[in-house]
Amino acid sequence: MSEISLKETHPISFRALNLKSDAVFLLEWVTHPHAKYWGMLDATIEDLTAAYTQLLNIPNYKVYVGEINGEATFLMESYDPKTDFIGKKYEVQEGDYGMHVLVKPPNKSIRGFTWHIFSSIMNFLFEDKKCRRIVVEPDIHNSKIHRLNKRAGFVYEKEVALPNKVAFLAFCTLESYQKSQTKLIEI
Repeated sequence: MSEISLKETHPISFRALNLKSDAVFLLEWVTHPHAKYWGMLDATIEDLTAAYTQLLNIPNYKVYVGEINGEATFLMESYDPKTDFIGKKYEVQEGDYGMHVLVKPPNKSIRGFTWHIFSSIMNFLFEDKKCRRIVVEPDIHNSKIHRLNKRAGFVYEKEVALPNKVAFLAFCTLESYQKSQTKLIEI
């Protein structure tokens, strides 16, 4: 299935996380082995609710559920790096948006599906004209997300030690994202 048909047959919409109604499926996602880098494999519903209640109380921390054809398919967190531990590891610039993404455990493999989600997230974040650069800090061992990040135009700057992991610090401007998309079209 081509990416164009994925956009047509799997349109993505974003909505704010509703912790009361979304906690059950989100717990299934974060405790699934594919979500090991999320750091919640042993979480209970109480752990999850407490963690997301705390996150949602941080200024400018937003949690979205991505839906495809009305079905919750991924979670995306957007935050101000100044209010996060990562902000102590580099000089935060105005317009920096931190981002985390978790795709629900797959039922079947669809070629290009994760890229469809990831590029939709990038487009969604860059639609906000205040967003000048997206910042990520993926675990150094998470090779799947490194491939997606690099495909999207993220530039990896350095390794950083965070409280729960050793991560790469990477940045993507709108220009580098658009340039990466042009390269994809040329291929």
